[in-house]
Amino acid sequence: MQSIETYDFKGKRAIIRVDFNVPLNDKLEVTDDTRIRAAIPTIKKVLEKGGSVILMSHLGRPKKGPEDKFSLKHIIPAIEKRLGVKVDFAGDCQGQEAADKAAALKPGQVLLLENLRFYAEEEGKPRGLAEDATDDEKAAAKKAVKASQKEFVKRLASYADCYINDAFGTAHRAHASTALIAEYFPSDKMFGYVMEGELKAIDKVLKDPARPFTAILGGSKVSTKISVIENLLKLVNNLILGGGMTYTFKAALGGKVGDSICEPDQFQTAKDILAKAKELGVNIYLAEDAVAADAFSADANTQIVPANAIPDGWEGLDIGPKAEAEFAKVIAESKTILWNGPVGVFEIDKFAKGSKAIAEAIVKATKNGAFSLIGGGDSVACINKFGMADQVSYVSTGGGALLEYMEGIELPGVAAIRK
Repeated sequence: MQSIETYDFKGKRAIIRVDFNVPLNDKLEVTDDTRIRAAIPTIKKVLEKGGSVILMSHLGRPKKGPEDKFSLKHIIPAIEKRLGVKVDFAGDCQGQEAADKAAALKPGQVLLLENLRFYAEEEGKPRGLAEDATDDEKAAAKKAVKASQKEFVKRLASYADCYINDAFGTAHRAHASTALIAEYFPSDKMFGYVMEGELKAIDKVLKDPARPFTAILGGSKVSTKISVIENLLKLVNNLILGGGMTYTFKAALGGKVGDSICEPDQFQTAKDILAKAKELGVNIYLAEDAVAADAFSADANTQIVPANAIPDGWEGLDIGPKAEAEFAKVIAESKTILWNGPVGVFEIDKFAKGSKAIAEAIVKATKNGAFSLIGGGDSVACINKFGMADQVSYVSTGGGALLEYMEGIELPGVAAIRK
């Protein structure tokens, strides 16, 4: 496998899969350029070593093809601001304009291709099927997309001499630009700095953690985190479960959770998880108390109650002070910390205190020598809200990709480069 550090880019065109799926306001201006900033070192490396760059990405979820609000042309000013280089644009990633502009690239120049998802071939899924389409019609449509996908990938690959995947956030998708294109560059494919950094940080946590290793897992539903929990039980010493999941566990153990989020069909799963943890010698921590509210609102009335004795008409929306103290103590004694998911409705300030306490505890432990990894969209938004992202060891850009990696699943975008 090639390395971006040692590869000779002189005179070569590098096509880079970046993750520029950034938020835009109603004026189609970038409101958070975190993902753009993350990709800049990789782009600059190619340019500094005498190469040229072709950038490809998706933006949003266009349903029927090209839509102006999802055009990557809107983010060019944000890229140029961070890169300090003019960025040319090809208004159709499969068009002749793209081929011509790519062929004409000179060292030091950058070309951005239009949104890959304007084509169904990027994801390999048919579009526009009638709701009453028969199974045969669906199968035929899928077969047609798969057939045309090969030409789509071949066209993208023809623009460049080497391929770099620097989009960890999409590495769990076996899409044309994240996995299939790598086959066209058997000896000239590599990870960018974002991907390298992500894999190094996550592998350090999941494959070679200093102990004690504590994972804090939030989320509203147990059903969406079963595989993650099961895999983490094989790895961690301590598992702190927060968010809405808390109340499914509390109810499964006979507690009363009022109107809190709860999945009765997951009671047995919750009991099985607790039994498995005991068998493996893993300490599971659930909040002893909760901040309960009489409405899901910033104006709600609140009270602190035992997490297993929430009155009817009230719902748990954050952990209470006893849980804050207990969780902080566990985190303080840890050498490796993984945080995926806030422990309360942090978007509402009234219910953000518990998540902030978690963040503060992680920052303090990091300063004392622990390695801390923050991952998952909500956790990242949470740590950013509290202004502490620069005080932890690593903040992952991957949401679904990180979760699948945590489940032990081989990511297509990673496997395509490593094989």
